[in-house]
Amino acid sequence: MKAVIVEDEEFALKRLAQMVGELAPEIEIVAGLNSVESGADWFQKNQLPDLVFLDIQLNDGYGFDILDAIEDHPPVIFTTAYNEFAIRGFKYNGVDYLLKPIVKGDLKTALEKFKKNVTRNGHTTTENLEHLKQLFHKEYKHRFMVKVGNQFRSFNVEDIAYFKSHEGLICLYTHLGQSYPIEYTIDQLENILNPIHFFRINRKFMVSVKAVVEIHSYFNSRLLLKLLPKEEEQVIVSRERTTNFKKWLDM
Repeated sequence: MKAVIVEDEEFALKRLAQMVGELAPEIEIVAGLNSVESGADWFQKNQLPDLVFLDIQLNDGYGFDILDAIEDHPPVIFTTAYNEFAIRGFKYNGVDYLLKPIVKGDLKTALEKFKKNVTRNGHTTTENLEHLKQLFHKEYKHRFMVKVGNQFRSFNVEDIAYFKSHEGLICLYTHLGQSYPIEYTIDQLENILNPIHFFRINRKFMVSVKAVVEIHSYFNSRLLLKLLPKEEEQVIVSRERTTNFKKWLDM
């Protein structure tokens, strides 16, 4: 069997190729490609491999862009640095994904699934691929407009440290310590903000990764956070969100 790896991080590409060689020596890695451009060019000029390891987000676009140029692409194992908050519902029949950093156990499971599907012609279906495209091409909110006196100002999400709910009012807090009320709920913010950058830690707070400056163990298996700008009340990660919060920071 022949396989191609599309991965824009050289170390990750070499490491994945090495692990595939150890776990499935019958699979030959015939090419390591690092961009949409090089991937599209290679697939245009070469015979299709039996398997593709495809990084979803490359430096010059999405891995999906390579597949779009292939009329009948081979089975795909996606790799991604997105954590499960960005890819919930991703498991589809005939498709698998690996979260970075890739561990041998996950790779072994994906390869076993691939080998079983090969006997059933288990290609990624067009319908499944469309689901994945919609998932990863989702447009998250980039700016918030707020009223300041008789004027309006627009803040980029990169300028926002966290959101806080207090007595039914939601305010955004900038990294400079400014705060402004907005007409959103925490539930709505959870759906419109990029989960790579923002995490809902409890019923009241949604924080930016840049705002978290200290993390302390707290009783009852919770975490106590120190945010910047400083928040006067205690900022606690709820017990049911603690495990996922740690994964979010470690992605």
